[in-house]
Parts: sequence; C-alpha cells; structure tokens
Amino acid sequence: MAGDKADVLMMEEMAPKTIEGVAKAFTLHKLWEAPDRDRLIDELSPRLRAIAAGGPVHEHVDRSLMAKLPKLEMISSFGVGYDHVDAKWAGEHGIVVTNTPEVLNEEVADTALGLLLCTVRELPQAERYLRAGQWVNGEYRLTASLRGRRAGIVGLGRIGKAIARRLEAFGLPVAYHGRNPQAGVSYRYYPDLVEMARDVDVMIVITPGGAATRHLINAKVLEALGPNGVFINVSRGSVVDQDALIAALKERKILSAGLDVYAHEPNVPPELLTMDNVVLLPHVGSASVPTRDAMNQLVVDNLLAWAAGKKPITPVPETPWPPRRT
Repeated sequence: MAGDKADVLMMEEMAPKTIEGVAKAFTLHKLWEAPDRDRLIDELSPRLRAIAAGGPVHEHVDRSLMAKLPKLEMISSFGVGYDHVDAKWAGEHGIVVTNTPEVLNEEVADTALGLLLCTVRELPQAERYLRAGQWVNGEYRLTASLRGRRAGIVGLGRIGKAIARRLEAFGLPVAYHGRNPQAGVSYRYYPDLVEMARDVDVMIVITPGGAATRHLINAKVLEALGPNGVFINVSRGSVVDQDALIAALKERKILSAGLDVYAHEPNVPPELLTMDNVVLLPHVGSASVPTRDAMNQLVVDNLLAWAAGKKPITPVPETPWPPRRT
C-alpha cells in the first residue's frame, strides 16, 4: 500500500527512469512542482526519510535543510560529484549519502580525450572553417600537436586512471597531483601542483569539487603551465578560478583550453564564447544514453538497498555504514 512506502523528496526534476523507479517503490514528492517549497518541506518534516538529488540544476542539500528533517536517513545523489550535498554534516548526523561512481568512468575519460584532441588540433574550429565555405580560399592553419607533450592529471581517482590509460596509448608520459601518492601506479607523483604544471604542457583536471578544491587552479598554476600549455577541465567549474583562466587565455599565458564545466552553469562567460583558443562543451562528460541510464538506475538501486535494510551500493566516504549519529 502507498501508505506503507517510505516518503522520498526529489529535489529537482530528474530523468524519467529515475522518477518512475522512485515512484514505483516509494511515495514520491516532487519539490520542483510544489507551489510553496518551504511548506512542503515543513509538511514532510515529521516523516521524510530519504531524498533524491542531483538533477541538472543541482539543488543544494545543505545542513539547514537536513536539520529540518529529523527522520532523514538517506540521500541518493545523481552524478559522481556530490559537492551540492553537505556530506560531512550528513555523516556526522547518521545520514547516508550515495553517488553514482564507476558506471560513468569510461565515458568521462573518453570525453576528456576527445576534448583534448579537439583543443590541441582545433578540430571544431576547422569544421566551422569548412562549413563557412572558407576552404576554397585556402587550407586551414597549421595547429599544435600532441606529439612530444607531457600530461599532468589533477586527481588520479577512478576517472583519472581511465584518462591516464588513454594518454599512455597516445604515447604521452603521465604525471599526477593529488592529496596523497597512490599505491600501484607508476606515474610520477607531484605533491606540489605548481611544480607539476611547470613540468607538463597538458593539464587535465578531474578532481572533485567543493570547498577543499575551490580555485585549486589559479593564476599561479596557469602561469606555470606556460605559453605552450593546454588546459582541460572535466571536473567542476569551481575548481578553476575562471577569471584567472580567461585572463591567461586572453594574454596567451597558456596556449589553449578545453572546458566541459563552468563556474555558473549553464551560464558561460561571454569572453570565452568569442575566443579562438578555447573549445567549449555543455557539460556532456557522461551524457550518453547507456551511461546516463546506468547512473539513473543506480540512484534508484541505492534507495532500494537502503529501504531493504541493506548497505547502499555506493555510499560516499564521509558517510559510513552503518550510520553513526553524534
């Protein structure tokens, strides 16, 4: 019976597969359709046990919201990044947060390499040149090359390792920067990001977003990457000081950039739109039909496991299982 089903609040409109899966197993409440959002949350407060989050808008699930929901046990989030959820606070208050890792690793890694090739070889610009009828007036200009380059990855997690394997196949030596060196990898580790930037001329960012990595890529890092440097970001826009990146591109302090993410999506700075040394994608890193289907199903499956009293499939590190309330 519907009355026996746990209440789940969906923060924003998610994919039909997710909506249908949650509605079938739970009593679904759609926050984005509520005439008065605060009133709906107040009404649900005495009984709400789970949240589904992480659609295209990334509504924030912060401590102020969670504190209003004393029965909250579970937040099932879409996407590998979960900086829109205060997972640390959730973990300290016995709330489990899950994300959707693994199922998108290869797709995002493919996107990163595609973006790198497009950026270095100016493939989108060359296509626009042809479509504009300019080929009859002469060949497209010669471009930079991947040959002889060294790559540095910022964040050697699951996706970072998948990117590294692809870079090796292209013949590029790989180094990486992160909080700690990783066991079982042969790539050179740089504890200092600026030092790595000086030693490479391709930098690919795939580190998590959030306060800990905000503006990790700043003017100093870009300056170190240098005038032959190619910068690729497939992580979060918050990781990069966007103003510093725009200045570096304008002043040719780096050669070019390929971006799939931005500071204030879906708004892209007008300056970037007019530059000829940047390739822009609309956050499509994982946006294939099979990958998004798998991600959407994992949102539902995490909720189903929790409702059955089992450990959710992909809890984030900040929220241990079984939950511990402080």
